[in-house]
Amino acid sequence: MKTGDLHKPHRMRLYRKPLCILLLVVTIPVVFLVLLTWTPKPYNAVDIRYRARGKPESQVENGLRFLSQKYAHVPYTIKEDVVRLLTSNSCQCQNVDNPINLPFIQKYLPHVWAHSFENVYNVSELEGVKRRRSQEYQSFIERTQSPADLLVVAKANSPLEYPTQGVEVRPLQSIVVPGLSLQASSRDEYRVNLTATLGTFNVAAEVHGVKVQGEGEMHLSLSSPRLENLNRQLEFIVYTNTRFHPNTADTVLLDTDGHQASFTIKVRYRVTPRLYNSGSEEGYNVSALVTIATKTFLRYDKLRDLIESIRKFYPTVSIIIADDSDKPEKIQGPFIEHYIMPFGKGWFAGRNLAISQVTTKYVLWVDDDFIFTANTKVEKLVDVLEKTSLDLVGGAVREVTGYTATFRQKISVESGGEEGDCIHIRKGYHHDIQGFPNCVITDGVINFFLARTDKVQQVGFDPSLARAAHLEFFMDGLGKLHVGSCSDVIVGHASKIKLPWTKTESEKTYAKFRYPSSSDNDVKAKHTFFYFKNRLKCMTMD
Repeated sequence: MKTGDLHKPHRMRLYRKPLCILLLVVTIPVVFLVLLTWTPKPYNAVDIRYRARGKPESQVENGLRFLSQKYAHVPYTIKEDVVRLLTSNSCQCQNVDNPINLPFIQKYLPHVWAHSFENVYNVSELEGVKRRRSQEYQSFIERTQSPADLLVVAKANSPLEYPTQGVEVRPLQSIVVPGLSLQASSRDEYRVNLTATLGTFNVAAEVHGVKVQGEGEMHLSLSSPRLENLNRQLEFIVYTNTRFHPNTADTVLLDTDGHQASFTIKVRYRVTPRLYNSGSEEGYNVSALVTIATKTFLRYDKLRDLIESIRKFYPTVSIIIADDSDKPEKIQGPFIEHYIMPFGKGWFAGRNLAISQVTTKYVLWVDDDFIFTANTKVEKLVDVLEKTSLDLVGGAVREVTGYTATFRQKISVESGGEEGDCIHIRKGYHHDIQGFPNCVITDGVINFFLARTDKVQQVGFDPSLARAAHLEFFMDGLGKLHVGSCSDVIVGHASKIKLPWTKTESEKTYAKFRYPSSSDNDVKAKHTFFYFKNRLKCMTMD
């Protein structure tokens, strides 16, 4: 073997070591970059589109129409005085005149006027209005109804059968209690007792062979030697609320020999619908459905650019502007409303003012330095809200650099005991939305969103948050707002790139108010609000 050959393995090892190091240096950053940019999405798509449901009140309000055929052979006698309590739930509007026509009597016996609202419409348009109202009401029912409102009858695992949910009566009104029965083994006599706390019981019919005690009282006792007769009598139990409260519940105790159960009867006024007549039955008339709202402060050049861009695509949509500039300039034009506020009144105060003036079904919130483009398809956002149970859906904002943001945030609150709760804010979303490929369900979105006007007004914007605020609105909306985000509806963002020495005094003043330092009083005030108003002791966010 040659001397040079003895050194070859050694030289090869020397060459192999730097090569391995080089491969590691190149491979590790590549793997890290792949892991950083590719994250599997463990989200399941959920279908939140409207589902046809029966009206939850049908069986409860018309309880006598749903008598069981099982006891059809059991005779009964209708009690007209009790049945009249049920039929009075169907309202009528009638004039009520004073028996004595004297001026001072009006204070104690006021005259009641009745008006028919159909009279404000021409006969030719009335049918169309009725159809649109019916469609809106059905959407309202589907949007506000939850499974907790549906009637569910507990089967006789114990001998007692009773409704577990879905029983509801209006304050000081009466209702047939559905789903009551006794499934007991043979005995000489069968007994059932009912006890309420906010109302009384009665029977709408007297069943032969059944003894009833306590009619018109809070405790009702039924007994009979025949089980089928007792069960037929239980189908005629009427509950009347006697203690007024606009929104409460009565817990009813139901017992028989050796067994006891309880169920609730909701006592409340139903939510009054707030319907919007868009005047169109086909397609989406954006001008009739949507109002664009914005808050401006010292940036009139940006505001005018925004308005000009809106008019390229939506020439007749209404624009509402809240303005708290020091020296306000007049903003005029068709379908524009400009409201002047005290100087520096604040970001959320301006939002409240602008949204308070919206009369359309939806409000589109935009910043005053946004630019509408061909990708700003408001109709897409309208379609999402029209076809799902969402209350608010955000879009995306594209910077001049091409970067596009949706600012999707998941917000959760964790119980913290006497010291207060903890709020956690994380980037991301909960689920994809079935039927809308670019849309997801989340808790917070960017400052470009379409929302149901009444829902945004219901949550409101805390005017105490004057300068730096955004997610606070979505924090207040937890449990009230169903929020989504769609990345394919995009609005442009005017360039923020500007050399410091080219800034005007107005721009410097704006920056001072818009971007307060961490020691600024507004930031401190916000934290005190979190602690006291929201009862939070700490916050985490990524």
